[in-house]
Amino acid sequence: MDNDVHNSGQQIRRDIAEALASQKLAVLATERDGQPYTNLMAFAYTDDLASIVVATGRATRKHMNLQAESRVSLLIDTRSNSEADFHKAVAVTVIGDVRNVDSDERPELEHLYLSRHPYLNDFIQSPTTALLKVVVHHYVMVSRFQQVMELHLSDEMDLFAAKQS
Repeated sequence: MDNDVHNSGQQIRRDIAEALASQKLAVLATERDGQPYTNLMAFAYTDDLASIVVATGRATRKHMNLQAESRVSLLIDTRSNSEADFHKAVAVTVIGDVRNVDSDERPELEHLYLSRHPYLNDFIQSPTTALLKVVVHHYVMVSRFQQVMELHLSDEMDLFAAKQS
């Protein structure tokens, strides 16, 4: 792998992780019958950036949407709703597929989620709550209002490509 691509890939990985670490909420976009639907969601993420963990009630519209269509998008941003956002805010779009968390991985992902959101313990423990994992295909990060960078995750989590648009 070319050193410049590797270095820029490492930098975008750090920038994405920094943006994710700075926020506790994301906008989840789902779709059903051609109609988009968005929700504000608490989230956690794995250190390798390969998965985003969310939770929702099983009787919700978003859960029904996710069962019908697994492709999702999440938006995580650092805006403060001020003019400075046009120069300083970062928006990270996550593109992936949602999966139900398997019983063997639930303890680890539940711990990850609750380490960021301990106040949601009762919600997570409820039998009516689904713990879900977004398997990330790629990230699109927009900074300085127009600079766009992409990070594509491969099957081998150590390999990636970053490119600037």
